[in-house]
Amino acid sequence: MARQPEGPPPPPTVQKLRLRYAKRGPLRFASHRDLARALERALRRAQVPMAYSAGFTPHPKISYVGAAPTGAASEAEYLEIGLAQRCDPEAVRVALDDSLPPGIDVLECVEAAEGGGSLADRIDATRWRIELPGIESAELESAVAALLAAGEVTVAKRTKNGLRDVDARAPIASASAGGAAGCAILHVVVRQVTPAVRPDDVVAALAAVADLRPPSPPRAVREAQGRLDDSGTVADPLGPDRAARARCQGEHAAV
Repeated sequence: MARQPEGPPPPPTVQKLRLRYAKRGPLRFASHRDLARALERALRRAQVPMAYSAGFTPHPKISYVGAAPTGAASEAEYLEIGLAQRCDPEAVRVALDDSLPPGIDVLECVEAAEGGGSLADRIDATRWRIELPGIESAELESAVAALLAAGEVTVAKRTKNGLRDVDARAPIASASAGGAAGCAILHVVVRQVTPAVRPDDVVAALAAVADLRPPSPPRAVREAQGRLDDSGTVADPLGPDRAARARCQGEHAAV
């Protein structure tokens, strides 16, 4: 007969909150595992009433979605937490933000709408801003044109199973060049594929098609994540939850 954990089962999840947070400055070099540990410690310090899984080793109910790679800053990291008690989302945001180190900033917290689907299902693309120090905008513009004109651009990507050749061109939905003298800026929207094509892969593709090689390391910032619509816009994944909350409040006000 299978052993069962002693004591009563953990309280059920009564509320799900979805959070958008940023990683900035030196914290961009923190790994996803380090960030997850920092967030879990902060949730305890903030006394957020987390719901836990059952079993011999209960874990807080936290789901991370589409973590940015180590070395990239981000204004659009997402996670979902399950609570054993209902809380005001804004109060949770403030308490959690106050409990985190500088560089991890909780920007938004909303209640998940019932029947609204998973957060992961609302994210299939990322909009990146990649600074290329030492590159002029005209030089980048020419390289971007060559990249977009290519049918396929193969780059070597390091995976957990070693180097693998991947097509870095196919996932790129759009790309444009800008910036100031001495530092070009690449704006690029990349669809999420497996394995993921990340900023360093896009820069490698520019080197492959136009021999564009920045003399200093590029600086990447994830500006948005979401579902890519027909116009090329990356939609806000928390928008449906905010809309559902507004409808609910409107119905209550009308009663």
